[in-house]
Amino acid sequence: MRISQSLRGVSLSQAQLTPYGFDYDRRFMLLRVDDAETQQYTNLLIGRFLKMGLFTTEILFPHAGRAGEILIRYTTPGESPEEQKMLRIPLQPEVKGLQEVNVTMHQSATMAYNMGAKYNDWFSERLGYDVILAYLGDNLRPVLGNLSPNAEKVGDSGWLSTIANSLSLLGMAKKEQDRITFTDVAPFLVVTEASLDDVSARLPEDQEMDITKFRPNIVLSGSPTPWDEDFWGELTIGTNDNTALQIPLTGNCARCQSININYATGEPGSGEAGSVLKKLMKDRRVDAGMKYSPVFGRYGFVGKGGAGKRVTVGDEVAVMIRNEKRTKLGMYTLHGHGRYLTNRRMAWFDELMVITMVGGMYMHDISQFYFNACSPYAHGL
Repeated sequence: MRISQSLRGVSLSQAQLTPYGFDYDRRFMLLRVDDAETQQYTNLLIGRFLKMGLFTTEILFPHAGRAGEILIRYTTPGESPEEQKMLRIPLQPEVKGLQEVNVTMHQSATMAYNMGAKYNDWFSERLGYDVILAYLGDNLRPVLGNLSPNAEKVGDSGWLSTIANSLSLLGMAKKEQDRITFTDVAPFLVVTEASLDDVSARLPEDQEMDITKFRPNIVLSGSPTPWDEDFWGELTIGTNDNTALQIPLTGNCARCQSININYATGEPGSGEAGSVLKKLMKDRRVDAGMKYSPVFGRYGFVGKGGAGKRVTVGDEVAVMIRNEKRTKLGMYTLHGHGRYLTNRRMAWFDELMVITMVGGMYMHDISQFYFNACSPYAHGL
């Protein structure tokens, strides 16, 4: 999971779900102060503010009456672990008396809370400019465009579709909008180890691509081929009918310069590792709705009845809906809404996939989870 929007994630063995994704995931965010008097801020994207990569996070969950905490460490290149500076942030801060601030990500706006000088000054000193640490609290952001699994299909193009999109952006859609935290555009980002291996194969033999640079919170193993996830429409995690979790996958994740960063130095990567984005440009610009950006991973949402369920590394995962074509940003192509849905199935070829990571959170087989308490868009803490 990711503690903040732009800081590096935390790998977990299991995580509990809320209607908006993993519990505690991406609830904090760092903002550069452009004008304190008029409250003008800039979201700290790790692709533009490279020193964000020097912050690491650790989460201490509430236990036996002990309040939860987020531990943030800042490492200057060449420092030993003993020399790292650490900040402790309450996992669930008291918001009474905190100043409210406006936060907008990808045109999706909400209110958040300025955590105050103790935390702001710590980050400002290390980054070299004034920032504030914003806490989401109970606030949420609307899911815009066609990424929501509940988006109504009005048409793939034309004036009627344009009107429907406009009404959604203005908060006037008939159905209540899905909501998210400080995640970019959806609660989950699902990737596979098979596709990661394909990226690593583009690097010299002695180098491997760092999965954390793609910032997923569910990583899966067992995919039969790289990039097959481009066509997935829905996953089921778990084989028990009473506890299985549905994850609708609604859109592709476009990539930026952040995958070229050297996290050890907080600077652009050198050599082949610094040109991963360029390498993916050659054959991964596969979404016609964002044709100038390569795609890695699929955005997903918590399915009906998923809140309160728990996802664990090692859980089995099945592809339940497979699309005939790749989805396109800006088109309603989900859950039977059009020509892209062709069949449902209960298994992954002859085998189920597995979550390998959760948190980020990273997960698949589930093979991994990653948790990001901060959002790295500013890239989550």
